[in-house]
Amino acid sequence: MRRLDKYSVGIVLGLLLPALFCYVYISRFNLWGVLKAFDFSANSVLSKMMMLSVFPNMALLFLFYEMDLWRLAKGVLIGAFPYIIAAIWFTI
Repeated sequence: MRRLDKYSVGIVLGLLLPALFCYVYISRFNLWGVLKAFDFSANSVLSKMMMLSVFPNMALLFLFYEMDLWRLAKGVLIGAFPYIIAAIWFTI
């Protein structure tokens, strides 16, 4: 597991996991129709989705810190920043 302790692996995980989580969440609760009806312009829905999508990253962050994989944890945190910034953008 130590050979995977790289920033690049963490950043890729940090970027892909929230996107996958959003896709699964939208599919599971059949939100595609709602988002299409509002033409994806419902800023409050998108803001909440962006905030919600960061939670799997925080679980990974905790797991990697407990396993002493510091670079991987930092990469996951860096990968979460675009989603946090998007959540702030859609809130404003």
